[in-house]
Amino acid sequence: MTLWFEAVGDFMNRGGDVLLLIFIVTLAMWTLIIERQWYFRIVFPREASSVLKKWHARDDQTSWRAHQIRDLWISETSINLNRSISMINTLVALCPLLGLLGTVTGMIEVFDVMAAAGNSNARAMATGVSKATIPTMAGMVVAISGLYFSVQIQRFAKTESERLGDRMTHD
Repeated sequence: MTLWFEAVGDFMNRGGDVLLLIFIVTLAMWTLIIERQWYFRIVFPREASSVLKKWHARDDQTSWRAHQIRDLWISETSINLNRSISMINTLVALCPLLGLLGTVTGMIEVFDVMAAAGNSNARAMATGVSKATIPTMAGMVVAISGLYFSVQIQRFAKTESERLGDRMTHD
């Protein structure tokens, strides 16, 4: 267990300060993704069942007013299904940008070393190069994994919203 912590600590040190920022964004993004999964599996089925029971308990399902109530309930459910998706998408888009920021700050460090020690000291430049490449890689890996789940969440929300509307038919 100690070796694992040392490896992560070494990785974070090699990646620089920007890697810590990417880690914080990753933590926020995955918290929202897991919350959405929990909502879809635990909370939403109860909400959909409640809405369907209320709809089927209505005597009037054909009037204009009934259609407006139906649309309202579908819209409210859709809003709940789509909650946090825009924030997840924003965090996904932010990760490669933070990786690029790491690239820039790492290259600045390389140029500082070159200015101070000359361009023949490869060992001195290696720290800056790792600070330039590791955050870029981390930002891309996090963005790709987050993008996959973001698309799945969006697809599920759209499908379930449409399915709920289809199930709220006239008796």
